[in-house]
Amino acid sequence: MPLHSLKKWLGQHLAHYLSKQRLGTPSIALCQPEALRATLRKGDVLLVEGNTRFSLAIQYLTQSNWSHSALCIKDPAGCAPDEPCLVEADILEGVRLLTLDKYSLIPTRICRPVGLTEDEKNQVINIILAKLGHQYDLQKVSDLVRYLMPKPPVPESWRRRLIAFGSGDPTRAICSTLIAEAFLSVHYPILPLIKAEQKDTYARNYQEWQRIRKHSLYTPRDFDISPYFQIIKPMN
Repeated sequence: MPLHSLKKWLGQHLAHYLSKQRLGTPSIALCQPEALRATLRKGDVLLVEGNTRFSLAIQYLTQSNWSHSALCIKDPAGCAPDEPCLVEADILEGVRLLTLDKYSLIPTRICRPVGLTEDEKNQVINIILAKLGHQYDLQKVSDLVRYLMPKPPVPESWRRRLIAFGSGDPTRAICSTLIAEAFLSVHYPILPLIKAEQKDTYARNYQEWQRIRKHSLYTPRDFDISPYFQIIKPMN
């Protein structure tokens, strides 16, 4: 088997392994499905607390409950239950449309961009939709292997860098990076800038945030802590 084909075959099998649910770790939704449907709006980012081997690694590497993200492309309240209203990047199926029902029974968090105009929301959504069908670069087996260890013994400063899949491939799709880059395309920030006079005070954060922007290493946690996104909690 050619090396190229072998890498692809291994990548596919590793992706299937990592996407399996972990046993004995049930998750309970933080709100009723009806409340989530009534609250979520077009342009919102929905953070998800996953329950797979892949999710556990992301949660450890980012020190956050949130391991996945999806973008709301239309108000779910106005959609039929079986009508797609979210878009996400799935490790197996790539960038795809899906209904809200998939995440209505597990913990989620709504992050709403503040001050984004309707036209800008539409631009963000159109950029995401243009990437439908893009896949994870599963040939980058060395990156996927990093997730086989639930808690890799790596220094804290290296954790985010382990999230980079297939760096340099223009068709790669990582859920949070895909969404972050769409917002950045309309000049809507995810993380705040650190001014030159603040570099000494925030030296470590400055270097890390510069690395994030350079290599597009955005994670679901970045939307949660961003000052540009409002946390919306549905009322049951």
